[in-house]
Amino acid sequence: MSDRSLSLLGTSALTVDYGGNRALSSVDLDVPERAITGLIGPNGAGKTTLFNAVSGLLTPSAGTVHFDGRDITRLDPHRRARLGIARTFQRLELFTDLTVRDNLRVAGEMRMTWSPLGRVRAGRDGGASAVARDVDGLVERLGLGAVADVEASEVPTGTARLVELGRALMIRPRLLLLDEPASGQTDDETKAFERVLRDLVDRHGLTVLLIEHDMSLVMGICDHVHVLDFGETIAVGAPDAVRADARVQEAYLGTPT
Repeated sequence: MSDRSLSLLGTSALTVDYGGNRALSSVDLDVPERAITGLIGPNGAGKTTLFNAVSGLLTPSAGTVHFDGRDITRLDPHRRARLGIARTFQRLELFTDLTVRDNLRVAGEMRMTWSPLGRVRAGRDGGASAVARDVDGLVERLGLGAVADVEASEVPTGTARLVELGRALMIRPRLLLLDEPASGQTDDETKAFERVLRDLVDRHGLTVLLIEHDMSLVMGICDHVHVLDFGETIAVGAPDAVRADARVQEAYLGTPT
């Protein structure tokens, strides 16, 4: 587990209202750099709403979002992506008529347009060489070689989760927001996914904020865990401490027998 505690992402008193309903109420979140932070809680607790506020898909009613010391509360989603925030979704969002390889390639080509140097390279050869190298590297790292040239619509859900992760990694993010990435995976696929995430953090320096209902995955891989219930934080801490918390057991995990 990582012992680096420098915060990369944080929210302060983050509040989100939908009409007359309060989805998040004054949530303080701290995501240490180069670590995996879990965000758990029952359905409707506000987890995906928090992701939407962090990634810029909605504007909070109150409070702030900070990334690497910068207030990004009012920043557009594409500008947050350029700062290094990448996201996957609870519902798979792949280009189903493209191959696995081309799903990754599209994200790489988009990244090439984000900087003047990238646009110059893209003007010379479309950035094809650099993007192709990145795609090949991720195909190998994620174990996607057997399906690289298969249309995304034809791969099983567990594999599609890896494709979505790979597409997020193609923008070379500093922070990964993963919304239920183990959904639809077999036990073996989840274990392999866990190894991939741990490698991304420990060897490649990424930071991960993870929404997940698979408690074996959460408790086995996360360095820190935040728990939401009815839009409020009810516990924060190391996995073992959170698992033993009486409020968390009552609201979500159940009392051990």
